[in-house]
Formats: sequence, structure tokens, C-alpha cells
Amino acid sequence: MTLSKRIIPCLDVDNGRVVKGIKFRGVKDAGDPVELAKKYSDQGADELVFLDITASRQDREIMKSVVKNVASVIDIPFTVGGGIRTLSDARQILLNGADKVSINTASVKNPQLVTDLMKIFGRQCVVVAIDVKRNFKTDEKQTMSSPDKDFYFEVMIYGGSKGTGIDAIQWAKKVEELGAGEILLTSVDSDGTKNGYDIELTNTICNSVRIPVIASGGCGSSEHMFEVFNKTDVDAVLAASIFHYDNLTLDKVKRYLAEKGIKTRL
Repeated sequence: MTLSKRIIPCLDVDNGRVVKGIKFRGVKDAGDPVELAKKYSDQGADELVFLDITASRQDREIMKSVVKNVASVIDIPFTVGGGIRTLSDARQILLNGADKVSINTASVKNPQLVTDLMKIFGRQCVVVAIDVKRNFKTDEKQTMSSPDKDFYFEVMIYGGSKGTGIDAIQWAKKVEELGAGEILLTSVDSDGTKNGYDIELTNTICNSVRIPVIASGGCGSSEHMFEVFNKTDVDAVLAASIFHYDNLTLDKVKRYLAEKGIKTRL
């Protein structure tokens, strides 16, 4: 049986407002998170992702009141990330209405947190977000995954602002072992460009793990969604700009994909 592909709008939130940038920089206001969340839920979004994009960098907790307000107006699965560093942080987010928590920087700093979250809340609640940028190889470890290339896929943390030297392919395999239920894969190189998803990166990660992968970064059209579904085994796509600025509605996207033979939840 072929599982339906999921279409997931993303709310990147900074200081209580939805924002959008290009390659994680130059963010501009895109609206109120509660209003946008309700709109997407009503239009037929399969899930919603809420990322407090400056919480880790500013070393602060996520804005729980905003999470609670968003959760109160939607009736679809809700993933929340940004600044979650401990089991207590995750519990608070889940108590405020999230169905899943997404961790990124914290998973790199403390990989055991992935396992601890899985043991307490269940694998289905744990999303590991991996932000990835192409970078030149500097040592032997980075050559193992792709010996024929002069670059490697580097894991970035703190909202895409800091490199780790970690190979994303090896890291994806590791977080699966640790207990992640899903990977939210964002191409920093493609983010906000509206030039399409990073097919090479997405395909490489999908082929390296057995858990679901969500593609993120670069969506500018329904065609881009079709391309990534058609050329990779990705389970879901994340998009932000094209929905925030009313370029596309979720129902239109789903009709287009259905016509192209991609099964979605209509």
C-alpha cells in the first residue's frame, strides 16, 4: 500500500511573528502565527510545523503562549521546535498542545536527548531537524560518505549559523539509531530561494535511513513539490513562502499533485 504524501506548511517564528528569509538570513515579517495556522488547517494542511528560529541562538525557551494559541485553532498534527534542550522543555511544549517536538542544535550537543525523548514520549513524537550546507572537505571522515565529491553535506546548528564539521549522511543514520521517528531535512543552500528542493541532498538522506524524511528549503511552486516526490523517496514536503504570501493554496497544490499521480490526503 502506498502511503499518502504529506504537505506541511512551516511557521518560522521570531519574537511571536512569522518571518521568512533567504538561506536563513534577511528575514522579513510574514504575518501572525495563529491566523496563518488556522488558514492552513482550514485549507487542508496535513500537518503544521512551528519553529522558533532564534530560541537556540538567543539561548532562551520557546514562546509557550504562542504555541498554545496556535494549537487551539488547528485540528491537525502539530510539530514544534526551537530552543528545546531538555525533557522538561519537551514536556512543556507537548502540554501546550504540540503532538511532536523537533530538536536540532540540542541533538548535536547532546545526542542522548534523542533517546531519552523517544523512551519517555515515544518515537512518533521525536523529530530531529537537520540543517545542511555543502562545504569543502577538510578531513578523512567527511570523505567516507561521498568519496567522489570535493564537498560534503555539513550539519549546521544555531539556526543554520554555525557549522559542525559533521557529515549529514552519517548524522542522519545516527539519529535514526538513537530513536528519532522522523527527520526534517532543510537545505540551507536552497532555503528561501524558491528554486526548488535540493534533490541530490534529499535523495542521499532518504536512501540512508528507513524513517520518514520531510524535505525542506527552496520550494517555489507545485512543480517543485512534484519533482521532489517524483525523484526521491521523501515522505513529506515542507513549504513556507509560497503559502504565506498567498502564491499558492494547499487545496490547489493537492489537486495539482493528484493530477500528476502523487497520492496526497485530499
